[in-house]
Amino acid sequence: MREFRGGEESGWSWASDTRIRGRDRELSQIRASLHRVKGFHGGEVIVLEGSPGSGKTRLLAEACALARKDGIRVFRGGGDPDGQFVTMAPLLDALLASEWPVLDRGALRSIASGADQRFWILQEVQNQLERSALEHPLLIAIDDVQWCDEATLAALRTLPGRLSSHAVMWLLATRAGGAAHVQDTFDRLRGGGAKTVTVPPLELTAVAEVVEDLLEATAGADVLEAAERAEGRPLLLVELVRGLQEEGAIVVDGGRARLVTGRMPLRFRDSVEQRLQHVSATARELIQITAALGREFPIGQLAELMSRRPADLEPVVREALETDLMMGDHRQIAFRHDLIREAVEASLPTAVRRALLRRAAELQLRHGVPATEVAAMVAEGAEPGDRWAVSVLRQAAAELTTGSPSSAAEMSRAALALTGEDAADRGPLIAETISLLWLSGRAAEARALGDSALEGLLDPEAEGRVRLGLAMVSSQHSFAEAVRQCRAGLDLPGLSAPIRARLLAVLCLVLANSGELEEAERTLQPALSAAHEAEDLAAEVTVLSIDSVVRFFHFDMPGALELIEESVEVTGRLNGAEALWLPHPWRSMVLSAVGEADRAIELVDDNLRQALKNGEASLTRLWLMGRCRLLLDAGRLSEAQAEAEAVLSMVDELGPGNYADATSQYTLGRVAWHRGDQAGLREAAEHARRMMEDDAVLMQLIGSWLGALVADFDGDPDAVARCTGQAARFFDRLGPSLASPEDPMDEPLYVRIVLRAGLTDRAEAAARTAERRAAANPTFPALSAAAAHARGLITDDLPLLRRAVELYEGSSRRLAHAAALEDLGRVLASRQDAGAVTHLDRALELFTGAGADRDVDRVRHRLRELGVRRGPTEGETRLGLTPAELKVVRLISQGATNRAVAEALFLSPHTVSSHLRHAFTKLGINSRVELARVLAEHEAAQPPGGVGR
Repeated sequence: MREFRGGEESGWSWASDTRIRGRDRELSQIRASLHRVKGFHGGEVIVLEGSPGSGKTRLLAEACALARKDGIRVFRGGGDPDGQFVTMAPLLDALLASEWPVLDRGALRSIASGADQRFWILQEVQNQLERSALEHPLLIAIDDVQWCDEATLAALRTLPGRLSSHAVMWLLATRAGGAAHVQDTFDRLRGGGAKTVTVPPLELTAVAEVVEDLLEATAGADVLEAAERAEGRPLLLVELVRGLQEEGAIVVDGGRARLVTGRMPLRFRDSVEQRLQHVSATARELIQITAALGREFPIGQLAELMSRRPADLEPVVREALETDLMMGDHRQIAFRHDLIREAVEASLPTAVRRALLRRAAELQLRHGVPATEVAAMVAEGAEPGDRWAVSVLRQAAAELTTGSPSSAAEMSRAALALTGEDAADRGPLIAETISLLWLSGRAAEARALGDSALEGLLDPEAEGRVRLGLAMVSSQHSFAEAVRQCRAGLDLPGLSAPIRARLLAVLCLVLANSGELEEAERTLQPALSAAHEAEDLAAEVTVLSIDSVVRFFHFDMPGALELIEESVEVTGRLNGAEALWLPHPWRSMVLSAVGEADRAIELVDDNLRQALKNGEASLTRLWLMGRCRLLLDAGRLSEAQAEAEAVLSMVDELGPGNYADATSQYTLGRVAWHRGDQAGLREAAEHARRMMEDDAVLMQLIGSWLGALVADFDGDPDAVARCTGQAARFFDRLGPSLASPEDPMDEPLYVRIVLRAGLTDRAEAAARTAERRAAANPTFPALSAAAAHARGLITDDLPLLRRAVELYEGSSRRLAHAAALEDLGRVLASRQDAGAVTHLDRALELFTGAGADRDVDRVRHRLRELGVRRGPTEGETRLGLTPAELKVVRLISQGATNRAVAEALFLSPHTVSSHLRHAFTKLGINSRVELARVLAEHEAAQPPGGVGR
C-alpha cells in the first residue's frame, strides 16, 4: 500500500503571497456554500473549471483559507499526471495529511491487502467522514481532478451524494475540456445539484491590480499594455511581470512603474528553453530528470539516479531553484507549475526520456515502491520485447484488478503491446487481458482483442483459454456468440481436461440462458462427466445448476430444488475457487416461485450477513440483487426499492453487474408500477426498451415483461401486444408448455393485462400453462393458487377465485394474495354480495403494508363505490414514512452514522443511504439537523403512551 503524502503543502501556486484579484463573483459563490456548511447543512459541491494557468489553484487555496477562518476543517489534495494508477491517492492524501486526519493508515493497509479493496476503502472513507462531519463541518478540496485515478473519480461521483445530509462541502478544480470519463464524473455531479464555477481570464481592471500588487507601484499605460499579452491568465501574467522586473525592463520612479524597453523578457518568451541554456549541465540534467518523472522527487533518489552523493547535489539543487522554474528545499523539489514541467518535458528527446523513465522505475522498485506507482513510467519508458517491463506491468495489473479494473486492463494491454508474437506467455496474457476488459465493462474491446488474437498462431491450449474468456464475455451480450466460442474451443485437439470441462460447463450455461433447453439438456451429462474427470468443482456446480434450470422450465419443481441444493453443497467445497455460476441466488428464486419468498429471504440474509462479515463486496452486491427481487415478491416495496438502488449505486465501486443491474432496474420498475410513480415508470420504460434490444435473450424477456407493464399503465393495448409478443417468442423456444413470464406468481397479472388489451388467446394460453404447472406440482399450494386465480380471471369464476384466496393463505407472496382478494371482492361486489367488503378490506390491508399506493387507491375507490370509506391503516405513518424508513431516521437523528445504522438493522450502508434519501425527500429536508428537529416535533405531538405512528 502506498505511503500517502501531500495535502496542504504538497504543491505550490502562483503569487500565493499576493492578494487575490478579479475573483469577487467566484469567491461570493464559494463563501455562500461555506456559510451553509458552517451551519451544518450538506449537499454543497462546487466545480472550479478553467484553462491551465487561469488561477484555479489560487482560488482553491483562498477558499481553504476562508474555510479555516470559519472553523471548517480543511482536507486538501490533488491529482498527479503520473499517479493515475494509485488507487484513490488524491482523496486519501487529503484525508491523511490534514491536521485532523480522519483515516487510520494501519486500517487502510489492511483494507488494501484484501479483495474488493476499492469498495471497502470507499466504505471506510464514507464512514469516517460521516463521523467527523457530525462534530465539525468539513471542506474537501481536490485540485487537478483531470489527473485523478479511476477510483478517486468513482469516489467523487458517489460520496457527495451519500454525504449530502452531512456538513461536508466539496470543492473540485479541473482543467476545462478533460477526458470523457472525467467529464462524465462532473456531469453526474451536476445532475446531483453541483454548481460549476467557471474561472475566466482576468478582466483589465483585475490585471492592473495584480500588476500593481507585484510591483508595489502604480502601473503606467505601457506596462499595462505589455501585461495584456498574458491574455488574462494569472500564471502567465505573474511570469511576465516578474520577468520584466528582473531583467530591468521596468523601472519604478516616484511610486509609478514604466516600461523602458519593448523587448519581452526571456522568462516569458521561450523562457524554459532559454533558462535551461543558462545553467550548468548537471543542473540541466536534474531539471530534466524531475520533469520526466512528473512529480515531486526526493533529493536522495535524484542523487542516486544521477550517480552522485546527496551532499554533492546540494549546490546543483540551489542552482536549479535559482532559475525560478522550480520550488523546494534540501529534501525534495518540484516545478512551480505544471505548465513549466510540461514545457521542460517536451524539450527532451524521446529516447532520453524513455531511458530516464526506465532508470527511475527500476530505482523506485528497489526502494520498495509498489508496481502500481511506477507502472505509468514503465509503460512509457519500455521498448517492445522488454521482458522486465512486461513483468512489472502484469504485476501492476494484478494489484489493480480489484480496486480499478479499468486501470488493470490498461496495464495488461500495455504489457501485451510489449510482448512479441512468438512469446511463450502471449496466450495467457491475452486471456488475462480479455478477463480484465470484461471485468471493467469493456466487453466490445475484449471481443475485438480475442478475435484479433485468434487470427494468430496460438497453440491449442492458449486458444482454448482465449475462447473460454470470449465465451464468458459474450455470455453477457450474445449467447449465440458464446455458444460459437465454446464449440470452437471444444473442437481444438489436445485440450486439457480443466479447459474442456469449463468450456462444456459454460456451453450448458449459455444454451440454457438462450432458451435452447433441449440442447442444453443433451449437453448436461457430457459436461458433468468432464467436470468429474477434471475434478473441477466450479464446472460441476455450473452443470448441476443448469440442470436445475432445465427441470424448473419442465415444471419439475422438486427436481429443480433437489439439484440446486446439491449444487449449493458442492459450492461449499470449492475452497476459494472462483465459481462460473453461484447457485444460491437461483435457489432463492425457485423457492420464491413456489410461494416461499420469506424462506428465500432468510437464506439470502444468511449469505448476505456472511459476505458483509467477510468483506466480500462482489458477493454483497449479488445477495443484494437477489434480495431486492425477493423483497418485491414478498410485497415489501420500500425495502425492495432501497436494495435495488443500493445495487445500482455499487456500479462505480465494483463495475457493471449485468443481470444484477437488470434485476434491480426491473424491481424499480415494478415498484413504480405498484405505486403509480410516473417518473419511475418513464425511467423503467427507457430501461425496458434498452433490454428488449439486447442480444441476450433473458435480457429481452425481462425488458419485454417490464415494457408490457408500463404499456398497461399507459393504457396502450398495442404496446402490450408488442411486448408480450416478444416474450411469447422466447417462451416458444422453451416449449409449448410455457406462454407467459417465468415467475408462476405473475401468471394472473399477465392474464389481467392481456385481457385488458383484448388478447384473449394469450390469456387462455397463460391459464393453461399455470394449470399444467400446478398439476405437475401438487405439493406447492401457491402454484395451484396462481392457476386458479389465472383461470378465474378469464370468466370471473367465483369458486376459482375463492379457491385462489384460500390457497394463497400461508404464502409469503403477499401482492399476489392481495390481488386475488381484490378480484374476489370485485366479482362479489358486481353481484351485490355483502362479503365483498371483507375481502376488499383485507386486500387494502395487504396493499397498504406493501406500500403499493396505486393499488391502495384503486381498492379504496372500490370500497367507496360500495359506500365504505377507510382512513389510514396500521401500515401508514403520520410522517408519511414507511416503517423501514422510520427505523433508519430514528437512529440517524440520534447521531448514528450510516454504517452504525446498517449494523444495527442488518442492512448494507447503501440501503441505509437509499432509505435516508427517500425520507428526506418525503419530509422536504436536506440535513440531519433538520431531521432531528422534525422528529422531535413529531414525537412531542404524540399522545402519552402513543406509538408514534
